[in-house]
Amino acid sequence: MSTPQRRPGSSGASLHAPVLVREVLHALDLQSGQTIVDGTIGGGGHGKKILEAIGSEGTLIGMDRDLMMLEFASKQLSLEQLTQPNCHLVHDSYAHLPDALQNRNIAAVDGVLLDLGLSSDQLADDERGFGFASTGPLDLRFDLTSGKSAWKHLEKLDEGALAEIFQEFGEERFADRIAAEIVARRRGRPVRTASDLAEAVVAAIPGSRRGDSRRHPATRVFQALRIAVNNELEQLHAALDHVLYDSLRPGGRAVVISFHSLEDRMVKNAFRDVDRWQTLTTKPVTAAPAEIRLNPRARTAKLRAAIRQ
Repeated sequence: MSTPQRRPGSSGASLHAPVLVREVLHALDLQSGQTIVDGTIGGGGHGKKILEAIGSEGTLIGMDRDLMMLEFASKQLSLEQLTQPNCHLVHDSYAHLPDALQNRNIAAVDGVLLDLGLSSDQLADDERGFGFASTGPLDLRFDLTSGKSAWKHLEKLDEGALAEIFQEFGEERFADRIAAEIVARRRGRPVRTASDLAEAVVAAIPGSRRGDSRRHPATRVFQALRIAVNNELEQLHAALDHVLYDSLRPGGRAVVISFHSLEDRMVKNAFRDVDRWQTLTTKPVTAAPAEIRLNPRARTAKLRAAIRQ
């Protein structure tokens, strides 16, 4: 495996704590010698446990669109010391998994994990604007080698298009007001950073509505814009439509962890196809109170799993 390209500020250990680890391992029903794909390898937390379970005769393929996360995963999985030769990291989207398997002459795999959540390391990366208080450019791309940064979208899209993004991908009730505020600011203080966007959202929302949630008022807008910039729902649709089914052997297992209702609804509906899937989770598996106390981000995690028919 070649070492992923390093990015400034990405040195050191990953900050991210993987969610639902015990539940993931149970759902995958891992056996020694299996070939498993972690389609969103992130900091390598799930991947490390998967490698331990499948042993030296097994193979782990870890994919991620984010080069910074691949570097963290490389360290977590000891790939820099080449102590895990049965692990391969791939800089690509899980939507392109069939190509990654074909390139390695792998016909089908025993299991695929997709954890669709944002990493703590990405939130802490001040250069891309994932966090509300970030002072760097509002980029929001997972893959800095392709696509257009979020602030450029905000600069060009008209008010109606922005409102549609906030409503469709963020289910934001004040989408129209927020879009109007962003467009109005172009004349004086255009949105360029995460803090700029957070400020614009707060200004657009009625004062009586700003403190009625445990979440930051701009949470849904950031989510929606990030989804749009990275084409996240298109990627997930491709995975659920054909990628997972085509990549798994009969009897292989798909496990998906989602963090908001749009994704969870898509996964639930896909796994209802009885001609393709035997559902293992009639209801989503959620984190236990003890895990949520240690890792509050696990609160919104929902795991669904199915066996390929």
